[in-house]
Amino acid sequence: MNFILPFVFLIIVVVFIHEYGHYYFAKKYGVGVTDFSIGFGKELIGWNDKSGTRWKICWIPLGGYVKFFGDRNVFSQADQEELLKKYNKDDQEKLFVTKPLYQRSLIVAGGPIANFVLAIFIFLFIYMFAGKDFTPAVIDEVQKDSPAEVAGMQKNDVILEIDNNKVESILDVSKLILMSTSEIVDFKISRYDQEILLKVKPKIVAGVDNLGNKINKRIVGIKLRPYNNEINHKKLGPANALLESVKEVYFVTTSSLKYMGSMITGSGDSSQLGGPIRIAKISGQVAEFGILPFISMMAYISISLGLINLFPIPLLDGGHLMFYAFEKVLGKPLSQKTQEGFFRIGMFLLLTLMFFATFNDLKDLGLF
Repeated sequence: MNFILPFVFLIIVVVFIHEYGHYYFAKKYGVGVTDFSIGFGKELIGWNDKSGTRWKICWIPLGGYVKFFGDRNVFSQADQEELLKKYNKDDQEKLFVTKPLYQRSLIVAGGPIANFVLAIFIFLFIYMFAGKDFTPAVIDEVQKDSPAEVAGMQKNDVILEIDNNKVESILDVSKLILMSTSEIVDFKISRYDQEILLKVKPKIVAGVDNLGNKINKRIVGIKLRPYNNEINHKKLGPANALLESVKEVYFVTTSSLKYMGSMITGSGDSSQLGGPIRIAKISGQVAEFGILPFISMMAYISISLGLINLFPIPLLDGGHLMFYAFEKVLGKPLSQKTQEGFFRIGMFLLLTLMFFATFNDLKDLGLF
């Protein structure tokens, strides 16, 4: 129960924001919305608003959907003429398929956009009211025969950059090493007021993270201390907090794309890919540390949801945007038969991904 309740709360919030992004742009452009659902399956609780939208929570809280007026299936765009015959002029104006291409694209992209906005808002709140660490990272010890010693690192070196990412805080070092997908990690360090570029090849060792979960760690063999042994943690004003929030979302997004790319090419560690079971486990663990770590995790999950939904895979928002790109180039929607072929491929890819992620989750729990 300690894992389930935080997980359900996290998923409901992140999914609601995602679906509200679709809902917002749909209402903005006059599209009728018949259903706004959090979860799938049998309805647990629901109500109708003044515009006729059914807001509901269903018993499987692993996603959600917004259903537009007149939508019968995912191929409605392909049989637009047949669909229009069923409705009078007033109702036709509420149909999604009658809207200009740019409006349909914004409605579809609204979900992922909302997820990124949520993450920015969460980081903005944290940086303004809890603060952000800006303590420079100084090497206090270089372990003997470690990758760092082989590369030439020395005690009292100040770490400035890792793989061209600026190190703003001592907390960034382990994060940037872990997120690196390169076999060789580039370190820019300051030594006696001179900047030096060092190339380090980390060791990959089995270990555990701060929550006790099994991970494959990238070890360089250094211990750090704050610059001048002083912690520099400060609250930011609205403008600086917003800038840092956008930078964090951008970093997480680009790092995630690089990591996914490395898994596709076979150079990345695919064992770290997890699904709902792992998210539930980690959300429960993080919740025990307090509200700030928990909402931070919510921001990262929101980024992941927004990013994954932009992948050009049918059944995802990115798949629909891909169809609209074809429509823009061809001057007309793809045929229903062509879309059905794409959706079969998309279904296969998603089921394969879900199976692989679930296998990793069960393996993490020691069931394999």
